[in-house]
Amino acid sequence: MKIDILPKSAEEFCGTSYAAMLLDLSVGTVQALVEKNELRAWKTGGGHRRISMQSILDYQKRHHLKVSSRRANEAALKLLVVEDDALTRELIKSMVEQWNLPIDCTAMASAIDALIDMASLHPDVLITDLNMPGVDGFELLRTLRANPSFADISVLALTGLSETQVAERGGLPENTVLLGKPLDMSWLNGYFVALLGNRKRKLISS
Repeated sequence: MKIDILPKSAEEFCGTSYAAMLLDLSVGTVQALVEKNELRAWKTGGGHRRISMQSILDYQKRHHLKVSSRRANEAALKLLVVEDDALTRELIKSMVEQWNLPIDCTAMASAIDALIDMASLHPDVLITDLNMPGVDGFELLRTLRANPSFADISVLALTGLSETQVAERGGLPENTVLLGKPLDMSWLNGYFVALLGNRKRKLISS
């Protein structure tokens, strides 16, 4: 299945889920704001809303709202978790937030939501489940790796499949780290500590 959701440029549009995160509102409320023309939006050929980032900023100014830390906290490591299982998704997000590390974590329930908002989010690290309904993690990763704009994203693939089963389904793009379920949170903590340490050393030496 060909996925044609990633923008051809980094034009400032985002999906409904990301807009809801920026505005600290529910997805339903954001959809209502679009219907009332308080937010400008259009629909893709697949029926997915794309919302103007400028209209979100304008809405924040009109209502004297602070710009979300997701935009302001540029120094933090940006993590995107894509997992259809709500329990696993929220567990990863809550554990990461408890670590007191400079990580800005966004969690999404589907690969489609992730693809729609990938240009706006542009995470440093992506953790994705492989087995998901509709567009699965395999298709998500193939779509990302086909776009040079996202070549710098570190990818951790989470699955209950064996390496043989993963290979039978086409394998994973190069440099993808395959992790079994349940996810070892101690390992993940060490991974982020090392990643942040390397990032700090690069900043100091540059």
